Amino acid sequence: MLTALIAAGLLQTTPTSPDLSWMAGYWLDCSQGREASETWTDPRGGVLIGAAATMSRGRASFEFARIAPVNGVLSYVAQPGGAPPTAFGLIEATEGRAVFQNLDNDFPQRVIYQRTGDVLTARIEGHMGDREQSMNWRFDKAELNTRCPTT
Repeated sequence: MLTALIAAGLLQTTPTSPDLSWMAGYWLDCSQGREASETWTDPRGGVLIGAAATMSRGRASFEFARIAPVNGVLSYVAQPGGAPPTAFGLIEATEGRAVFQNLDNDFPQRVIYQRTGDVLTARIEGHMGDREQSMNWRFDKAELNTRCPTT
């Protein structure tokens, strides 16, 4: 009986993770007086690793991120400024678009990535107090460590 149960478990199909390889690369946003870059590895072993750096008004900030399973759910795990990790579970994945959500987080509650050609957009959104808030980035594909032109 135990052998039959084990065999039945092995025959069940396991859901496959969506293909997020479209996020891989070096991405640069030179808008709004800032220089923001994100670098994403290609998926390896079901994990993408990301790092972001932003220069704005002479100040630098950074974020580490990964997209990996957390408690059985593919999640975007953010660590802005090296803070403890916050996981956002994948709620939508289509070709070139991924939406992650954590309704228990203060802000943001959603992280959205979308790619069209050589443009990657990122958006964070959610409620702060009683107001809906959002921030947007428009990244262009670039060679590794490309910098924004100075004016």
